Amino acid sequence: MNQTLLVELFTEELPPKALAKLGEAFAAGIVAGLQSRDFLEAASVATSYASPRRLAVSITQVRATSPDKQMRDKVLPVSVALDANGNPTAPLAKKLAAMGFADVQLSQLERAQDGKAESFFYSYTSAGSALAPALQSALEESISKLPIPKVMSYQRPDGSTVHFVRPVHQLIALHGDSVVPLSLLGLHSDRLTGGHRFLSQGQVSIAHADDYASTLQEQGKVLAHVAQRKEQIRQALLAKAGADLVLMPDSLLDEVTALVEWPVVYECHFEQEFLAVPQECLILTMQTNQKYFALTDAQGKLRSRFLIVSNLETSDPQHIIQGNERVVRPRLADAKFFFEQDKKKSLESRLPLLANVVYHNKLGTQAERTQRVKTLAGQIAGMLHADVALAERAALLAKTDLLTDMVGEFPELQGIMGTYYALHDGEHAEVAAAASEHYQPRFAGDALPASATGTAVALADKLETLVGIWGIGLQPTGDRDPFALRRHALGVLRMLVEKQLPLSLSSLLANTVALFSANAQFKDPSAEVLSFLYDRLRGQLRERGFSQHEVEAVVAQQPDTLDTLVARLQAVQAFAELDESASLAAANKRITNILKKAEVAPGTVNPALLQEAAEQALAKAMDDVRPQVDAAFSQGDYTGALKTLAALRAEVDSFFNDVMVNADDLALRNNRLALLSALHGMLNQVADISKLAA
Repeated sequence: MNQTLLVELFTEELPPKALAKLGEAFAAGIVAGLQSRDFLEAASVATSYASPRRLAVSITQVRATSPDKQMRDKVLPVSVALDANGNPTAPLAKKLAAMGFADVQLSQLERAQDGKAESFFYSYTSAGSALAPALQSALEESISKLPIPKVMSYQRPDGSTVHFVRPVHQLIALHGDSVVPLSLLGLHSDRLTGGHRFLSQGQVSIAHADDYASTLQEQGKVLAHVAQRKEQIRQALLAKAGADLVLMPDSLLDEVTALVEWPVVYECHFEQEFLAVPQECLILTMQTNQKYFALTDAQGKLRSRFLIVSNLETSDPQHIIQGNERVVRPRLADAKFFFEQDKKKSLESRLPLLANVVYHNKLGTQAERTQRVKTLAGQIAGMLHADVALAERAALLAKTDLLTDMVGEFPELQGIMGTYYALHDGEHAEVAAAASEHYQPRFAGDALPASATGTAVALADKLETLVGIWGIGLQPTGDRDPFALRRHALGVLRMLVEKQLPLSLSSLLANTVALFSANAQFKDPSAEVLSFLYDRLRGQLRERGFSQHEVEAVVAQQPDTLDTLVARLQAVQAFAELDESASLAAANKRITNILKKAEVAPGTVNPALLQEAAEQALAKAMDDVRPQVDAAFSQGDYTGALKTLAALRAEVDSFFNDVMVNADDLALRNNRLALLSALHGMLNQVADISKLAA
């Protein structure tokens, strides 16, 4: 009979950051094991549970016995099974006995072709197996594959040693209302589990597998389902926040969900004086060290009240609230102390200390790196017609906050604190902003630097890292990218493309390489880095919704500047929708191949040598549209340029239908190649449309 199956391990507190993955893997392993053994129906549904002290899974419609199976096993080749007189041989009897078919007679075997020879086969019905041994195997397999961050060894009361993520105290295995006899980790299965460590009245007995979650909730004060617990916390935080905004990053919400079984949200406060400290510091210490949820007003300004998620529900929570307020106060006081101490020294006064910080043993100190970034940032600012002096000043100070007490305590605040300290020192607003902006974008989807100074320093910082690290032979390999060069490359590309910066890639790389000219251990990686950038660019553009053929039409030309890249791609998209596009793309591909095979470089077109009507018509049509195409291109109207070229379709088709390019007359041949070369240049002015001919 099909029933719901429940399996639970009741443990000591599991590592919170690994809990969700452990729960999912535990459930998935058991499901896979039972499925492979044919104990699940197509409509069976598995539900994973995980709380600080349990891993569990319930699966609906699990069979008590797996179905009988029709089997057909090969026994032996006929040449081995029978002697010359057609009588059964000793090897046949031995083989049948080994297969468990000692009583099977020759007449019961099927003689059938087996490749080029004949063999004997035996067909029989294999009886289904019981659930218990199958579940025992599936559970052992699941346990062996769990993504345990660190295995713990502990002793059972009987003296045996067990290895698991945390000590396990009880094992539930229920099929419907019946206990499935299992043994695991020194335990025997039962229907008992533990409830909440403080709120439960004792052990909880699960009468039926279908009642697991509801029984735990009602009797054990445990919300076993991760998603349910997380959503309850989210809603409670929002309700408690009221008109304020609650800061609840997913990572913090996930961790808190893994720390409580019966979540209750309480409101706490800290002294107003701490709000004089940069709020990023206070928020970070509350989230990182205490797992508290900070609150801000509608304008994003930090409030002096915060929310905690407790594992205890009580009618008088004052001792819990006061205890947490008492715990957070020293943390905030430390942040205030660090901030006040750091302000006593200017960022500029910290510059000499960068000489004591090794950047890389082949690339020198942070002081040397700062000078390289300063030089490059000034050059980039000049190219962008921005303030060179501000860019150089910002690059000079950008890394000095790494030497402050606050960043030493909270590395996540690098850049952010640099901005605060630069403003305190009286630095220009763009110099201060660049201290933070030069790290942007930090991750996919992150904001780009807003200021011209921040943009120049961000580009310089990322290019110096990308070229410098690559130049000493530490380029990314496979999944390894310890210096985050992929992220740096994507950051450079995003700034060039999205901010439409008219900067030459070759110039940027050449200027960056020049910074390392005195380093004997550095080898110019420009060609490899450029190829790496184009590869990242292809992926970045596909993520924006452009097709592979559209991207290749633009990127295959290896554009040196990327400011018009998106406009060109949009033009290619619009062109691809025209009826003429397929024909012109195919023609352009054909022209490309013809020109590659040409023995001499095509010259200029001689109108007197245009003999065929089709080549004359093509030349005239090209002359007619060229002014419109050039005008549209010069104005950045790439869509207009390509749509104008679409008017050449009929003449191009006629040319290839009626004209022999490789004529015997060398002068005619070269003139036709020159005509095709001119057409090729017009067609590829915006993008290589031959790439659309898939």
